[in-house]
Amino acid sequence: MDFPRALRERRTRLHVSQLDLALRAGTTQRHLSFIESGRSVPGRNMVVRLTESLELPLRERNELLLAAGYAPVYPESALDDPVLAPVRTAIDHILRGYLPYPALVVDRRGDLIAANTAFDLVSEGAAPELVGPGTNIYRLALHPDGVAPRIRNLAEWARHILARLGHQRELRDELSGYVPGLGPSSGQLGFAVPLRLRSSHGELRLMTTVTTFATAVDVALAELKLEAFLPADEETAEALRAAAGPIAPAAAGQAPGNM
Repeated sequence: MDFPRALRERRTRLHVSQLDLALRAGTTQRHLSFIESGRSVPGRNMVVRLTESLELPLRERNELLLAAGYAPVYPESALDDPVLAPVRTAIDHILRGYLPYPALVVDRRGDLIAANTAFDLVSEGAAPELVGPGTNIYRLALHPDGVAPRIRNLAEWARHILARLGHQRELRDELSGYVPGLGPSSGQLGFAVPLRLRSSHGELRLMTTVTTFATAVDVALAELKLEAFLPADEETAEALRAAAGPIAPAAAGQAPGNM
């Protein structure tokens, strides 16, 4: 990777001017111009300040440090590393806390890390090889043996899924093949794109929210996303409560998924 070009491309992509970036990083526009043209070699601290000022993902910050000839600053721990034990415990508590609403945690590729028991209602009827830790939730959503046959508004939902895969071209191409010739949008999306899903407890109308660890300094932790499926109407809320039945207390010791 050519560091000057990589820095310039990211600054341009984020619509940040040289002057703005220089001010954020505590340097001058002239110095930044020299760095981007290759006429000046930035020190390690300057590279860190520039990538922080652009608010790049931690993985990209490490990549730019390597491109500039420096060792990565941000560690990348395995999720089963003892150092992340408090994180795994927190995730388990959060997933249980969303019950009776479905919730799950995925990595940067959309591979499932853990899910609570309510997510079974979303994935019911899907082929076993598409469900469970390590499988891809985007493939689960759009594969013909997954959730897709039960999605009432597949065109809108497929567009929503595919728009999240811009950086994963191979997966995007695969999933696009499952939903060829998407019909036009109904134009009646309201305030958010809902997931309208047929289930054994009637049709569910679900909104999604995504949560991240905002202060993470570990690459693996920073890339985790907790996605919750919340009811868009009272009928859905009642159906989810009925499907869950009595919810065991968190102290029961049943983990919602494998970390």
